[in-house]
Amino acid sequence: MADSRRDLLRWQFEMTWSLFEYHLELLDPADLLWEPKSPHVFTMRHNGTTWDRDWPTPEQESVGVATMAWLTWHIGWWWAGAIDHVQENQPREVTWPGPEQAIGWLRGLREEWLGTLESADLDAEATFPWPDGSMTVAHTAAWVNAELMKNVAEIGQLRRLVDR
Repeated sequence: MADSRRDLLRWQFEMTWSLFEYHLELLDPADLLWEPKSPHVFTMRHNGTTWDRDWPTPEQESVGVATMAWLTWHIGWWWAGAIDHVQENQPREVTWPGPEQAIGWLRGLREEWLGTLESADLDAEATFPWPDGSMTVAHTAAWVNAELMKNVAEIGQLRRLVDR
């Protein structure tokens, strides 16, 4: 039964990833920094050394959209967290690598996730994103698929809006 669950989770992940690859192949690194004309509150700023994420204030959360830069950082942030928790490692500090390396970074996280999923005990207690122990690693894998699908749809929508 665990193999069929793992196979289903892997299939769902690969289906979502194939849509992401479609968008990634069409993205130019400059697209990641593109900001829509409408209000946006989720973006990335270079501080001279590294890229920092802008977090909206509670009042701003209902206004505007995320940039593709922020979304790619966000994917890396939650995905690295999921990997580290499933592997029972201390969560790493996640820094966005910038527009030139972001796509390769996400592809690397994909490989790391697939390796993690292959050997994970799907019935083990999950510590992320539910720290209360009420869910399993299988739930975390399903959550990764759903979160990735949501973020891929957001990136795809923004990609279509980029002025070229």
